[in-house]
This record gives sequence, C-alpha cells and structure tokens, in this order.
Amino acid sequence: MISTLHDRSVLRLVQIALSEDIGSGDLTSESLVDSKELVHGILLAKERMVLAGSPVVGLAFAEVDRGITCDWQVSEGSIVEPSTILAHLHGHARTLLTAERTALNFLQRMSGVASLTRRYVELVERTGATILDTRKTLPGWRLLDKYAVKQGGGENHRAGLFDMVMIKDNHIAAHGSISTAVSAVLHHFDVHGIGGVQIEVETQTLDDVSEALSCQGISRIMFDNFPITTLAEAVKLVDGRVETEASGGITMETIREVAETGVQYISVGALTHSATAVDISMDLGR
Repeated sequence: MISTLHDRSVLRLVQIALSEDIGSGDLTSESLVDSKELVHGILLAKERMVLAGSPVVGLAFAEVDRGITCDWQVSEGSIVEPSTILAHLHGHARTLLTAERTALNFLQRMSGVASLTRRYVELVERTGATILDTRKTLPGWRLLDKYAVKQGGGENHRAGLFDMVMIKDNHIAAHGSISTAVSAVLHHFDVHGIGGVQIEVETQTLDDVSEALSCQGISRIMFDNFPITTLAEAVKLVDGRVETEASGGITMETIREVAETGVQYISVGALTHSATAVDISMDLGR
C-alpha cells in the first residue's frame, strides 16, 4: 500500500521539522563554524538495525543546503551490524551540523520501526502468516511509519479511513448486528456507485464469525483478542472462504502461536506505536 516517499506531505513534514529546530537560525554553528568550511563525514550505525528513511535524510539535507552530498553504502531495508558506515557525507560543516538532528530524527525513528517489524516477521517465518501494521501511527507520520514497516518486511493494512471499510464493534453496536451493518455499507456503496473497496468485519466471538460468514460482500474477518484455542477454531470455521486476520494484544512471546493457527494476517499496533529509535550518529571529519 505504501511503497514510496514521493509525496508532498513528506516534504512538508521535513520542512516543519527543520523549522521547529532551526527557527531564526542555528546560533551555535553560526557562531563557531566558518560558513565556507568543507568537511567529510559519515552516518554510523551504533547497533544492529534495519535501515529505513534514507530518502528523507536526503530531503532534510537538501532543504538546508543542496550542496550536501550523501553517498549511501547500505540499501533501504538492509540489516546492518553495529559500526557499519551507512553513508559518506560531504558538504559545508555549518549546514551539515544545522540539519544533523532533524535528519537523524527521521532516520532513527524510521529505522526503529523497520527493525522492530523485522523481528516480528522473523518470528512467524515459515508459518505463512503476514505481519500487518495498523493506524496507530505517529500523527503526521502515517506515510513514513507505513513505509518503514514495508522496509522491515511487513505489509500495510489500510492507509486511512478512506481506502477500506472496517466494521468494528462500535459500528456494529450502532446498527444492532453485523448483518445489518454490512447491509448498510453495501447499500451506501450501491447508492453512490462505489466499487472495488475491501470490507473487513471485526468479530469478538465464534457466533460473530458465523454471522459474518453469512454476509455477502465481505472479504476479510478480523478475530479481535481471541484466545489461541478459539482463534484456531475460528480459522477452521472460516475454512478459506474469506481472508482471516488476528489482532489485539499480540506480543513477541505469543505471535508464533498465533501464526501457527493458520490465520493469514496478524496486525500489530506495536510496530508503530511502540517502536524505539535506533542509535545512529553523524561523525564529521572522517
């Protein structure tokens, strides 16, 4: 779903980040560093990680000084070990220092999301399950967070409210049942000529699953916070008639067992709401 960072909103986010950091000027660098001084430098991985965000680093440097060059030694999505040189830098020392923190903030956060995603993906290897993200992203960072998940080997769930229907518990409560909620969506689509949109239904019990299966037009059933034994029963009940997804409270300790039930997709909010920035430094004069 999210495959590129070629979006004006990403550039605008970079501009906002630079503006909040630089403000009226970089007092320290302008006081201490000659504006004409040219230096070489590196971006250095300080821990094992998956690289994600190099295009955004390029945007951040270019917004401050288009003369800065960044020669990447590692490709996006690659696993790197501590002390790996990620990129060689060349440019004016003053502007490199001015852009440093903003560039690293993007790179460290995005690589953190990618690295955490890779750990989850590795835990379900050879089960056939696909790891999905959620909408629990850093506000304003939706494209970046979901891009980073892809770099870590996961897949994207819906980008927002606009590209998929997900009928959740509150929607069902408002309409009285799963069946009436699905019927209302299909009627709305028919009236407005909407087609080609995936419909997913969230279920809480096996009875919910049975009701969802009786509905025409849905493409995926989500099992929300199902115990493992119930989840396995639900997957058997669906029997491949629609796609299946497990969600809710899934951790690194439980995800393998969840995947082994045969569920096709596992959505994990922690990929984006709990990722920790990885340790990357910019070292000049090297």
